[in-house]
Amino acid sequence: MSLQIEKLEKNMAKLTIEVSAEDFEKAVEKAYQKNKGKMSVPGFRKGKVPRQMLEKMYGAEIFFEDAANEIIPEAYSEEASNSELEIVSQPKIDVVQIGKGKSFIFTAEVAVKPEVELGNYKGIKVEKPSVEVTEDDINAELENVRKQNSRTIPVEDRPVQDGDMTTIDFEGFVDGVAFEGGKGTDYPLTIGSHSFIDTFEEQLIGKNIGEETEVNVTFPEDYHAQELKGKPAMFKVTVKEIKAVELPELDDDFAQDVSEFDTLAEYKEDVKKKLAEKKEADAKTEVENQAIEALIADSKMDIPEPMIDLQVRQMAEDFARRIQSQGISIEQYFQFTGLTSEKMLEQMRPQALKRIQSRLVLEAVAKAENFEITEDDINSEIERMAAMYQMETDKLKELVSDSEKDAMKQDIGVQKAVDFIIANVNA
Repeated sequence: MSLQIEKLEKNMAKLTIEVSAEDFEKAVEKAYQKNKGKMSVPGFRKGKVPRQMLEKMYGAEIFFEDAANEIIPEAYSEEASNSELEIVSQPKIDVVQIGKGKSFIFTAEVAVKPEVELGNYKGIKVEKPSVEVTEDDINAELENVRKQNSRTIPVEDRPVQDGDMTTIDFEGFVDGVAFEGGKGTDYPLTIGSHSFIDTFEEQLIGKNIGEETEVNVTFPEDYHAQELKGKPAMFKVTVKEIKAVELPELDDDFAQDVSEFDTLAEYKEDVKKKLAEKKEADAKTEVENQAIEALIADSKMDIPEPMIDLQVRQMAEDFARRIQSQGISIEQYFQFTGLTSEKMLEQMRPQALKRIQSRLVLEAVAKAENFEITEDDINSEIERMAAMYQMETDKLKELVSDSEKDAMKQDIGVQKAVDFIIANVNA
């Protein structure tokens, strides 16, 4: 196997990988062995047709695709490692040469980690946010706690109001025809949550239990289902249940229920203290964000588009996993919000770029300052992770591989870079 590397513009590179004719022949034979049981030819028992016969009937290339799929992942992985390039994207594969008795040649176009021309990172000017806790802040927090400790009361003697929790049956129609995915039974819907498109929820206000009503809406122009984009629809909706949210009174009893304090006054003092701590933490984060944004603006780097594409896909996958853990599929999320996969990826792109830029400048600071990553640093990080995953520290140490330790060292270096920048800001 051989490798040629061609550096391209904008931090891209092309790897040309050649696999010997002998190794390609082995892959073709493996593809034949894998598929022969699926192929029937008159006069031969199933799975007993000679390879030469199949190649004569269907062409010598009948097993080439499977053979290529067998070779490419392993060959790419090995030669990408041998290239010593810092590859930061999925490869774009193109087959250059494939044929009987020939070596197999393919190319892999990849993005490589860009160099950073680091700007000034010492004495960055930032504006520290106010950490004052106002009476309005305290009242807003108390209101949140009241909502968290609210109870729902079944309502039967009045129609739906804004803020009610309802249970509904619905079926949607476009041009009088029911459409796929437009029907739901015993669906929980909080009025005012804006979970449904257009003015769906508002039109349920004033409706009584058991009353069927027609709700008219228009699907957004960028709705995920092509056949529904921009179209008016009518939903037949029946409200089956109404629950009102009742908030507890703000008094000493409330304080005793939600805290270890006996009086509302004591509880409010504790709320004030915790809000002050939170504002201090938020202010620290804001200062960090300002400093890193200023450093990005003062630095130069050419981010390849495939690097951003990969980051966006990873963010989208993380988001899908999070909402699935809440019992909602990504398809349902798109249906309820009117968002599309393409629109979501587009919205995530600026954040993905910012993440990449932040990481790159912080790694550059860590490299410039040559921070020492000690064994104690590694052990502290493992202890933190063990506590987070509720594992024994020694057990986790046994599970951490050398490559994971290298990644850990890089993360610690990035955090040291953040601490260094903040310690030197001009606030």
